[in-house]
Amino acid sequence: MNGGPSGFTNAPVTRAFIIASALFTIFFGIQGRFNSLGLSYQDIFGKLRLWKLIMSVFAFSSTPEMMFGLYLLYYFRVFERQIGSNKYSVFIVFSVLTSLLFEVISLALLRDPAAKLVTPGPYGLIFASYVPFFLDIPVSTRIRVFGIPFSDKSFIYLAGLQLVLSSWRRSLLPGMCGILAGSLYRLNVFYIRKAKFPDFISSFFSRFSLPSMGSPRGPSTRNVAGNVPSYPTHQMERNYPAPVQYAVEPSEDSITTLVSMGFDRNSARQALVQARNDVNVATNILLEAQSH
Repeated sequence: MNGGPSGFTNAPVTRAFIIASALFTIFFGIQGRFNSLGLSYQDIFGKLRLWKLIMSVFAFSSTPEMMFGLYLLYYFRVFERQIGSNKYSVFIVFSVLTSLLFEVISLALLRDPAAKLVTPGPYGLIFASYVPFFLDIPVSTRIRVFGIPFSDKSFIYLAGLQLVLSSWRRSLLPGMCGILAGSLYRLNVFYIRKAKFPDFISSFFSRFSLPSMGSPRGPSTRNVAGNVPSYPTHQMERNYPAPVQYAVEPSEDSITTLVSMGFDRNSARQALVQARNDVNVATNILLEAQSH
């Protein structure tokens, strides 16, 4: 499954978050302090350790967890491209704080002063992202391996399963809290999906983070959930090459999927022809055409 253009094109907030998470994890790994991470009842309700609360948002507790976690964060950059960096920043803050609140409540209910019940890392953001991934990202390819059905989304689910079971109960709890946070965002509690930060906050990440190693940077995309104007044929042709002659006619289901996201039907069809009926690639074609 294609997550769009390679690198961090139109995803500066994701880039900054991944860099911060990697640096904090490496820092604690070099110092051999992985065991000092993780939240317990005593850390919150005994002697408050504020640094642990902060680190629990960024630093993973092992290298394998970091590898799977950063891969998933990198893949989910597609959502920043869809809703824009500003609203994605709101999604990050809401997911992190809400999942952290659920974790604290869980620690209060379990009341085990000795055990570290919550493994550190951005589990809240990662598993909150699985809610729109499940509901909004369509399946474009299906295969069977030894009679078992798989889709192009299966690997993302398997990577999440590996991450959420990496420390068993310690990682299962923050994973569940993240899914709850993502569900609340989806339900638009407190009209959170309409909230925006001042523009200078999200633009700060473009200057803060390192240059992208993938495709050239492009302008930030805007929210596709609302009404999106149609794009003339000549504009689509100017930004993207004409489809090859053996391109197939896009399926009605694919066109309907893009139209339900707010795109004009004619523009959706043209993008699908150019993308060879790949809905994810066509989505990025339309988003980039919108930004010009």
